[in-house]
Amino acid sequence: MDFDAVLLPPRKEKMLQQGYWLNTTILESLNQAVHQNPDKVALVSYKTEEQSEKSFTYREILHTAQKIALGLKNLGVQKQDIVSCQLPNWWEFTLLYIACRRIGAVLNPLMPIFRERELSFMLKHTESKVFIVPKTFRKFNHENLAYQLQENIKSLEHVIVIGGEGENNFETCLLNHGLDHDPQMLETLNDVKITADDVAQLIFTSGTTGEPKGVMHTANTLFSNIVPYAKRLNLNKDDVILMGSPMAHQTGFMYGLIMPILLQAKAVLQDVWDVNTAIHLIQKYQVSFTMASTPFLNDLSEAVLDTHQSLDSLKLFLCAGAPIPSTLVQKARQNMGVKVISAWGMTECGAVTMTRPEDDDERSFNTDGLPLSGVEVKIVDDQGHLLAANQSGTLMIRSCSNFGGYLKRAHLNETDEDDWFDTGDIAYQDERGYIRIAGRKKDVIIRGGENIPVAEVESLIYLHPDIATVALVPYPDERMGEKACAIVKLKENTEHIALKDLVDFLKQHNLANQYLPERLEIWNDIPMTPSGKIQKFKLRELLQHADQT
Repeated sequence: MDFDAVLLPPRKEKMLQQGYWLNTTILESLNQAVHQNPDKVALVSYKTEEQSEKSFTYREILHTAQKIALGLKNLGVQKQDIVSCQLPNWWEFTLLYIACRRIGAVLNPLMPIFRERELSFMLKHTESKVFIVPKTFRKFNHENLAYQLQENIKSLEHVIVIGGEGENNFETCLLNHGLDHDPQMLETLNDVKITADDVAQLIFTSGTTGEPKGVMHTANTLFSNIVPYAKRLNLNKDDVILMGSPMAHQTGFMYGLIMPILLQAKAVLQDVWDVNTAIHLIQKYQVSFTMASTPFLNDLSEAVLDTHQSLDSLKLFLCAGAPIPSTLVQKARQNMGVKVISAWGMTECGAVTMTRPEDDDERSFNTDGLPLSGVEVKIVDDQGHLLAANQSGTLMIRSCSNFGGYLKRAHLNETDEDDWFDTGDIAYQDERGYIRIAGRKKDVIIRGGENIPVAEVESLIYLHPDIATVALVPYPDERMGEKACAIVKLKENTEHIALKDLVDFLKQHNLANQYLPERLEIWNDIPMTPSGKIQKFKLRELLQHADQT
């Protein structure tokens, strides 16, 4: 594969001079960890269906990943070939990434919920040579689908199945091949030259606005985000990191796979979210940090209150992707004693803004944090002019961790000649420098010439005691152009809520009349991306279809 990572060369010298690009790789981090802490438990993998736990020391990670690398090389995988995987948060995921880096292959993680339509597009677009899947996961037969896909994808030479049978199973192909006893095969690993500028990861955007795009990252772009991220949170080798967010999404990949190795910390992987399992893992391994969406935090807070269990080791819980209700921040503090960190980021650059552990709690529910080191932000109007504090406009970022571009989609890179990336988000920055995301540009509802602050209205609706999920989307109106429709999912044991009740509730919170939703839809299912973001474009399509029938 020839990668068109055109955004990297123009800024390389500057990033190196400023010290943001470290010119190091995960292989070097792992070797250092093995040298300094060879027998420290580095990885714990909990598999829900088997109810099993498997642990690896740093030394064992190195040796096992080398076996996998040799197995891939024996299958003909070479430098810059794409290896796709559709795996849960299992130990095989972590070791597969390290193995790919050992031979210069590029890992392309795909969410386990993807099916034929998404997978066919992604595997063809990336020209994947190898596809690694579980035999089954969550009652779905991934093995059958993988072989069906292979029939129509010319580049896909190998399907490897974890838990499968025959010669194509993971154990036979990538672990028990005996190649690690072959001096000539071992020597071939040393012939591969790996640099921090090589494309190391190809990961697809969540797709909140349409067709997903393949994001290219290198060790330099990934590490330049992870280092200041860990520093902001004061994380170090003594921390234990629980990752229940999918590692096939950038959140899990960067901070559950790479960051623990960089820190020489311990990672605990949970493949299926279950609050009781999470409590067990936190208590058993003394987890100190985790990162997930707000439902995870709410589940933990409620469970701890109900069961009177203690999670004393858990110090920080980072939430990103949606506004955090103030009541949830307060509940987490009271029930668990945990500090909630608010953050905002993108697949294209990792975390961009985060609150700090020393910040007041209100910063976590009123803002999305301060830019990380190496990140510049600006808010501009439609003409590109800088806006004053507290004025909403387009959020532009210039970051050391910005991606190398979209694979085969360079015309969509949205990055100007000065390296400013158009995030597509509407935001404002307060007098203290904190950013607040106000919505997507395509999410803006313009009612009679007035922009409705979508995120602000949604945040207030989330405070309603009967509403679990909300999305504010436009619907056409002949006179006003657009009006706002609140699509909500109700909490359990709540059967109905009337529009008038919702409007009265919002008025009690002093929301301006022109911002009030004028339509209410109650749905049992709201389409989400794999990372838990509501797919507004699908909601608009469904709403339009419903109005036409």
